[in-house]
Amino acid sequence: MSVEKFQVDQEELETSILLHIRGELDLAAALTFRHALEAVVHRTDKALILDVGKLTYIDSTGIGIVVSALKIRDELKVPFAVRHIPSSIKRLFDLTGISGFLNEGIEGTA
Repeated sequence: MSVEKFQVDQEELETSILLHIRGELDLAAALTFRHALEAVVHRTDKALILDVGKLTYIDSTGIGIVVSALKIRDELKVPFAVRHIPSSIKRLFDLTGISGFLNEGIEGTA
């Protein structure tokens, strides 16, 4: 069984910043993910979207980082969404109670 290396790719669109997350987001990848988010989470000029369609695993550390980003964006009153959530990861988001706070898409964004 091969494990896909964790990777974050940033795409800047007209109205949003899109972070494509792939691989396994666990303690070993947490620092990489945190750095990628820190670079954009405080920007108020664009919506922030995490595309997790190719995320194969997330642990409590990764969920904690997503929750931190959610809180920051909420305090700044700027849009934040997580989209293309795989069913296995959606179940974890449901169990932790954060699914209701993750807008699955932002109107008018690609």
